[in-house]
Amino acid sequence: MLKDFFLNEVENAILKGIEDNKIGQMSEYSKGSLMIEKPKNPDFGDFAVNVSSLARSAKIAPPMIANAVVENLEPKNYSVSVVGGFINFKIENALLADSVAEILIKKENYGRPEKIEKEKILLEYVSANPTGPFHIGHGRWAAMGSALANLLKFYGHEVYQEFYINDAGSQIQKLGNSLKIRIRQELGENIDFPADETERKNYYPGEYLIPVAKKFLQENPEVNEGVNEGVNGVSIDTVDIQTLSDFAKKEMEECQKKLLEEFRVHFDNFYSELDLHKSGKVEESYKELMAKGMLYEKDGAMWFKSSEFGDDQDRVIKKADGSNTYLTADIAYHVDKLKRGYDRLINIWGADHHGYVARVKASLEALGYDPNKLEILLGQLVNLVVNGEEVRMGKRKNMVTLDDLIEEVGIDATRYWMAMRNIDMTLDFDIELAKRSTDENPVFYVQYAYARVCSILRNAVSEKLNPETGEKSKAPMTQDELDNLIKNFDKNLILKTTESAKSLILKLEEFKSVIALSAQNRTVYTICRYVQELASEFHSFYNSNRVICDDKELMESRLLLMTGIKITLKNALDILAVSAPERM
Repeated sequence: MLKDFFLNEVENAILKGIEDNKIGQMSEYSKGSLMIEKPKNPDFGDFAVNVSSLARSAKIAPPMIANAVVENLEPKNYSVSVVGGFINFKIENALLADSVAEILIKKENYGRPEKIEKEKILLEYVSANPTGPFHIGHGRWAAMGSALANLLKFYGHEVYQEFYINDAGSQIQKLGNSLKIRIRQELGENIDFPADETERKNYYPGEYLIPVAKKFLQENPEVNEGVNEGVNGVSIDTVDIQTLSDFAKKEMEECQKKLLEEFRVHFDNFYSELDLHKSGKVEESYKELMAKGMLYEKDGAMWFKSSEFGDDQDRVIKKADGSNTYLTADIAYHVDKLKRGYDRLINIWGADHHGYVARVKASLEALGYDPNKLEILLGQLVNLVVNGEEVRMGKRKNMVTLDDLIEEVGIDATRYWMAMRNIDMTLDFDIELAKRSTDENPVFYVQYAYARVCSILRNAVSEKLNPETGEKSKAPMTQDELDNLIKNFDKNLILKTTESAKSLILKLEEFKSVIALSAQNRTVYTICRYVQELASEFHSFYNSNRVICDDKELMESRLLLMTGIKITLKNALDILAVSAPERM
């Protein structure tokens, strides 16, 4: 990366200056102390390093430090200038040509670092209750989680994606009771869910259980005589509630899995909380905490000394009635993750789970594990916006579920919009704008840039039709000639366009640092921001420069540049799991 290259040049020059006693009174320097940035005034250069912070130890003025450092630089394909405490670098055309050549060589691997400290990562996200369709908040976790997995894989890590099924609580029995009411309705009984809000909370009154009830009756034709046992049937009351719960849970899980696949979200494993309990691992973790002296009894309940490990208070893990709290299973689940050999655990949780972070980390530390191996990304909610106004969830009936949102705006728009803001920020999802085929819609703007590049490459090998005479003119080159140009490109040919495309090429080169920082900081929105900036640079270049032109060498040079743009945009959109259409 050019940023790393120039920063490394400066830091090596500093170390040499210290060795020669030419940077004031400086006696040591730790690499990584300085930052590289873009000058506010582009006339100064393309990159700049501010060495003013070294003045304290050097005991000399920043300009003197900067000039002393520059004396130890040996510029090659770049020029250097000093303004105050800033060392400015201006890139020459040869380095720009090298940047484009790197894209053409690496292709789908462009942006991937050559060497990293590879980790085996378990990424857990969505993890919804199997009690109904996904809401739009789940959609945000799904889009961001899968894009983060793609990013970390592209960066070079080994990533395993897991969905934790919360199927061990009382909510599953509530689901069964709700299905029973829907079945009674299908059998013709005049019955409904309780009107009282308190009682209603014990059910799932959504209409999504109606088709589940129909399917249950289709698969169990003997339940065909309403609530009374008949000659040719049995009463629904004779059906065990656990049977109904299991049936509804299975249907909801299949519905969720189907939508996830359609939404381009792939999980390597669906981990059942119920199976975790049945395996004995929950009780095993409980006993281990007990053996380590990390539990005590109070008011008939068992408490975990989580306050000794950074939590703001101790936590109950076994209630007075002997039942476990949610934390008990969470502890066992995270211990199980680490025992499966993962170097790092990353969870995406809703912001309402922020209180769980400290207690789960405390439990891992209490059991002898490194709590820093667990990273929790807390995500804010999604606000639906229609015609500039926020829509309250549930008021707009056809906009309650993720399925409905996808049907309204499409998979690409839903995925892109869900990922284009930092996870810790509330997202305003503008439905009407997301459907619009204009430059105001960020996903359209980026996809149109890709399609436009593809169109340019097609036009290079296509005959032109004169609309007035109907005559066809010869294509600028054949497909074989274009393929050969790209496959066996001449780096010197790229120099023909570097001067006019400097800003665009620097944006292409920036992709490498964007990938590195995005992967290290676990941020996906930075990829969205980057492709929008790259699309803007491309559109600006295209509007000012003809690619298909009479100057053959210039045309070929710019076709190589177009190929570099196509590769970079495709790599970025693949990470986001947003399609890259060649025609729009």
